[in-house]
Amino acid sequence: MGSGSAPYRRPPSSTLASAPIVGSIVGPIVGSQNEDVRSDGILAPMSTTGARPLIGATTYRQVSSWWAWERDAALVSAPYVDRVAEAGGWPLLIPPCDPADGGPGAGAAQAVGALDGLLLIGGGDVGASAYGPAPDPRNAKVSEVRDAGELALLAEALRTGLPVLAICRGAQLLNVHQGGDLVQYLPDVIGTTAHQPAPGAFGEVTVMTVPGSRINCIVGDQIEVPCSHHQAIGTVGRDLVVTGRAEDGVVEAVELPG
Repeated sequence: MGSGSAPYRRPPSSTLASAPIVGSIVGPIVGSQNEDVRSDGILAPMSTTGARPLIGATTYRQVSSWWAWERDAALVSAPYVDRVAEAGGWPLLIPPCDPADGGPGAGAAQAVGALDGLLLIGGGDVGASAYGPAPDPRNAKVSEVRDAGELALLAEALRTGLPVLAICRGAQLLNVHQGGDLVQYLPDVIGTTAHQPAPGAFGEVTVMTVPGSRINCIVGDQIEVPCSHHQAIGTVGRDLVVTGRAEDGVVEAVELPG
């Protein structure tokens, strides 16, 4: 996301606008490859000697506990921000909110205009209302406010050519934005809970990547990754290219060239 010691979004950089959009269901692909991310991964090349690029990261919004407090909070798992920082970026959190005027997408253009890249993290299920069918009662942690806000950020990022890395839920949201849909409960289709043995648990999944793709350049032809998702990309959205699949055929990575 940029190169050398460029000033990045202040003013805008044509180098940034040329970076592809990458989505991956398997979040640990990037998070577990620390050295690759720093040197030649999705978040590289970033300047570590000049201005640090500002990378907006979406967050969860839920009641959480810390010290003696239990409050509604915006939060993000530390590895997301740690990997951005290790790659030379400066993570800025963008929490879900619903302003009184304009709704959850208000301010998306202003936020994206201040960024050098956008990271759409994992989280609760994407609401079925975003892509059409009746909701499956097994969907969990759905937030229409978060869906709407992140779709607005994504739309503005695509409009302006801002680089995007979409992980897990983020990749599903990217597919929905591009007119695709989701499998709401994956075990009904593949007959196994391999991709999420239980809520909060990871399953080891083998992912094969497409030679020449962005993800292939980072992780190679095949990688074992811990997965935890019961939703998955169904019909692939317009212009998206599938660049990674599990052995059972489930789409695990997509890219939007350009």
